[in-house]
Amino acid sequence: MNAPETHRPSLRAAIAHRFSLLDDKADDAEIDRSLRAGVELSGATPWILMLAILIASVGLNTNSTAVIIGAMLVSPLMGPIVGVGYGIGIFDFALIRRSLANLAIAAGISLLTSTLYFMLTPLAEAQSELLARTTPSLWDVLIALAGGLAGIIGQTRREKSNVIPGVAIATALMPPLCTAGYGLANGNWSVFGGAFYLFSINCVFIAFAAVVVIEFLRLPHRKFVDPARERHVKRALLAIVLLTGLPSIFLAARLVDNEVFSSRAREFVRKEFGAAQVHVIETRVTPGMHDIEVTLIGAPLPPAAIKALEARLPASGLQQARLRVHQVQAEDHKEIDVRSLKADILAEIVRNNQQTLQDKDAALAALREQVASQQAWLKQADAVTREFEAQYPQCGNVLFGQAVPAGSAGAATVPVLSAECRRMPKASEVRRINEWLKVRTGSAEVRLVLAAGRTRIVRLADREPAR
Repeated sequence: MNAPETHRPSLRAAIAHRFSLLDDKADDAEIDRSLRAGVELSGATPWILMLAILIASVGLNTNSTAVIIGAMLVSPLMGPIVGVGYGIGIFDFALIRRSLANLAIAAGISLLTSTLYFMLTPLAEAQSELLARTTPSLWDVLIALAGGLAGIIGQTRREKSNVIPGVAIATALMPPLCTAGYGLANGNWSVFGGAFYLFSINCVFIAFAAVVVIEFLRLPHRKFVDPARERHVKRALLAIVLLTGLPSIFLAARLVDNEVFSSRAREFVRKEFGAAQVHVIETRVTPGMHDIEVTLIGAPLPPAAIKALEARLPASGLQQARLRVHQVQAEDHKEIDVRSLKADILAEIVRNNQQTLQDKDAALAALREQVASQQAWLKQADAVTREFEAQYPQCGNVLFGQAVPAGSAGAATVPVLSAECRRMPKASEVRRINEWLKVRTGSAEVRLVLAAGRTRIVRLADREPAR
């Protein structure tokens, strides 16, 4: 009997099944309900938004990446943006209007909260996390587009995954709004414009990604009675996407040009000035102005040598660059010996290290002295206890130590001997014990505390093992 034949799927069918977006798609009604619910901005959502903006503002103000990421996880801004894309994808203009209104309210709340924070905070300096949100580029467009695609795909699945938090972090909707608030609070309109443009890029391309996925999934949508109006709507959408994305291409090209210019300029300084008998103590490159500023110390370069260096700029890919050289000289106008200067710096470092070692040695000697004094005191305490017990066998439970009198602020300690006695010594004996204790400890101030023992009397000799 022959075994039944099994038909293996073709490679194309296997790949199509592996990457299919339709196999685990949620029901159309569930997708519609979920995306519409995310649009709403009422109840606890505005409060969560304000708190998220506050967290992000603190993170940007203190340059804390972890705090900024936490704020992005809390942020509820994705819902209205995806709602705009969903409304465009199914031609639901009422949903588009409601999503845009909620997005505008959310942006207004975010700007107001961040502006108030940056007006009140004592930390006025713009940190690197803030400045990073002021120069959007083509890479931000790609991030927003990829993040939007991942987000809408994750939201249309039957099993919800952790895609949305990751998209919130990747697209970074909160930090640009907080940075725009910083610009408003400080009257810095270039910062405000750059940050708000980055926020606009994120919104437009996340929504555009939602339109693309909704169209691909063939979700139910309304039909246009007039085909011309449908074409008009699609062209308007395309125009908005292009108008938003084109400036980022220019900014990206400028960013690349600036990075290339800075790299070439620093390589030129390292190569050309490294051979001269000078030391470069500072290099400043301003790509926007094509300016290279170098500060030198050592033997002064003649003007002819500087002119020769300027002539070699085009060969290093630094066309239209301007080289400015500052040369530091001694007050007596003599040449500075760079090697001697380095030797002096090293000698100063050695001297500082030697002083540090001497300070540590002194601290170590003081600690050793304290330990030796403590050990001597322990030996004296043992001897005094034995002598006292030998003179007064009826006494035991002896405690001998040093105490700090009230009001002395620890300036001086007083020897204290405490004991319990089966029979209390006479007054003359107590005076004699006091005098003996003063002589024995070398202190004019001693304290003697004797009490009638009602408990078991233990002596030091009783605790020692029998020999």
